[in-house]
Amino acid sequence: MKTLFLSSLAFVLMLITNPVNAQETINTQNNYVVLTKKVDQLKPIILTARSLKEEDGENFGDYQAIICGQDITLLTDKEKMKDFLTEAKEAGVKLIACGFSMKKFGVDAGEIPAEFEVVENGILYNFQLQKKGYYSLGL
Repeated sequence: MKTLFLSSLAFVLMLITNPVNAQETINTQNNYVVLTKKVDQLKPIILTARSLKEEDGENFGDYQAIICGQDITLLTDKEKMKDFLTEAKEAGVKLIACGFSMKKFGVDAGEIPAEFEVVENGILYNFQLQKKGYYSLGL
């Protein structure tokens, strides 16, 4: 009888505490990362961020756009980048430049807009974000 009582008590406690623990571990934020080799893709990337922000509501988390490849040289074109920078800021898009691509194509970090964060390797950075649960898209 004593064993039955203790077993029942343990079972009830398990039912009560388990859902609470499960809720604490669920990440309710939707985080996104897009890796692109084309600067002109920033326009649809930013438009997508705006749509997802509206759709996700309070569950919208972080949204990052990584530029890699030869188009990294276009980041130094202030006129071309002006609208992208304004729109990205308004949409809450964090802009990332691939340091590996910058070295390969001779782009000095001082020549790109201050709004860009430079990471050592954009592809590796993308994988690291995916391991953290980010939804990822490569263009």
